[in-house]
Amino acid sequence: MVTIESATLGAHIAAGFLALFAGLGAILTEKGGRRHRRFGRVYVGSMAFVSGSALLLFALAPTPDRQFLALIAVFSFYFVFSGYRVLSRKRPADEPAALDWAAAGLLCLAGLGLLAMGGFELRGESSFGTVLVVFGAISAVFGVRDLREFRTGESEPRAWFYEHLTRMGAGYIATVTAFSTVNFLFLPTVLRWLWPTLVGTPAIFLAIRRYEKRFGAAGG
Repeated sequence: MVTIESATLGAHIAAGFLALFAGLGAILTEKGGRRHRRFGRVYVGSMAFVSGSALLLFALAPTPDRQFLALIAVFSFYFVFSGYRVLSRKRPADEPAALDWAAAGLLCLAGLGLLAMGGFELRGESSFGTVLVVFGAISAVFGVRDLREFRTGESEPRAWFYEHLTRMGAGYIATVTAFSTVNFLFLPTVLRWLWPTLVGTPAIFLAIRRYEKRFGAAGG
């Protein structure tokens, strides 16, 4: 008999695979093109389902492992959500909505939760505490940064584009991380969780530098 929990878990896994391939499609297609936008919409929708189903799985069985996964769901979807939302704030006059404020505040809370869990794990001499602290620190830094920028309203030319690239890239790193943790069991635990961040972060930086040069050469 299929239970609500098993059905949710199956749909969660299926949506995760869809996000993995849709995100890759968005990365490989021309930015701003029709295919890029279509892949992007599928990616955002599938990540929304992945995160929502992770929260439901925690509600159905509130174990420590699922508590951690629920916090990671908030962490990962925030980057996708904020990367999508920034497209509605291309003009300097565009202001963040209440939804943007609430999401950034929730990310800060998730970051504090991950930091607390990481500190507890490190006190118990568990190497996994390092993973929790890394994700917690990233959550807290981005959450506070966004809240500050929402308050000051400061922005630079093409800031929306770089924010979109950074946030969607970070969201995809989280998608690959989820795939890695489940399938790359031959790797040490910490490396299995952190290698996508170690590889993906420089890749995002290099992509931003490439577009800065392209826009500079075009006089944009």
